[in-house]
Amino acid sequence: MKTMQMEYHNPVLLHETVDGLNIKPDGVYVDVTFGGGGHSKEILNRLGKNGKLFAFDQDPDALANKLDDPRFTLIHENFRYIKRFLRFYGAKEVDGVLGDFGVSSHQFDVAERGFSTRFEADLDMRMNQKSKLSAYNVVNEYEEEQLRDVIAQYGELRSAPAMAKTIVEARKDNPIVTSEQLKKVLAKFLSPRFENKILAQIYQAIRIEVNQEIEVLKEFLMQMPEVLKPNGRISLISYHSLEDRLVKRFIRNGLFEGEPERDMYGNFEVPLKKVGGLVIPSKEEIKINNRARSAKLRVAKKL
Repeated sequence: MKTMQMEYHNPVLLHETVDGLNIKPDGVYVDVTFGGGGHSKEILNRLGKNGKLFAFDQDPDALANKLDDPRFTLIHENFRYIKRFLRFYGAKEVDGVLGDFGVSSHQFDVAERGFSTRFEADLDMRMNQKSKLSAYNVVNEYEEEQLRDVIAQYGELRSAPAMAKTIVEARKDNPIVTSEQLKKVLAKFLSPRFENKILAQIYQAIRIEVNQEIEVLKEFLMQMPEVLKPNGRISLISYHSLEDRLVKRFIRNGLFEGEPERDMYGNFEVPLKKVGGLVIPSKEEIKINNRARSAKLRVAKKL
């Protein structure tokens, strides 16, 4: 049997993301998406003996990767609660926060978690196994209008209304329990040429809803001005346009929608300032790790 560590992915944009934090040897840092611990290890490599690293992960599988280092603390919680738990551990402000959002390769590769279109599995998709809301609940219990909104908003699919109607009709006879059953129900929307892409968008939509990923990201970002020290940095990797748009807008405006209030001279204040431009993986990295292909890294610092 493989060790848990081997099943986790190679960290995406490893050096670029940690470089973005501009590590101080005696600083305090947070990795809010611990997973296999790749980014955390690199941060610890750059910290001195008085440095400190906190990490968050709500997935119980990640606990097997806990690092044996006195400078390291793994918090088994969702990073939406970052401020609360950092204060519990006596860290009111920190020098930097790293986030590598999305689903880990480990979660994709364990068939029974239901994240991957490659496997026949029960509809689950919960990152936190204690959560009551699963993919089964979304597919079988949401009203047609709710389903339509989830597929349209999070899957960015134009055929969302017809897909939602088809699911609701199909489940009248029997519940849709497995990924294969869902695939059969939606077969008429899966043209052979684009089947994998469309399925991935449907899965993405349901997964985001199950795990409240957009709400979690918004809550997390809104806490950054309080969590970071002056000149403290965030270094964040997103994998789809919904996440990246939120990160980009928050860094630029301090808001997720609309424009900030301007003074009489047309100026406005924002809590963060971007550092450098958008960073994407090299062709070499994508060749080694195909899941890096959609990664986008943005770095910002607190003013």
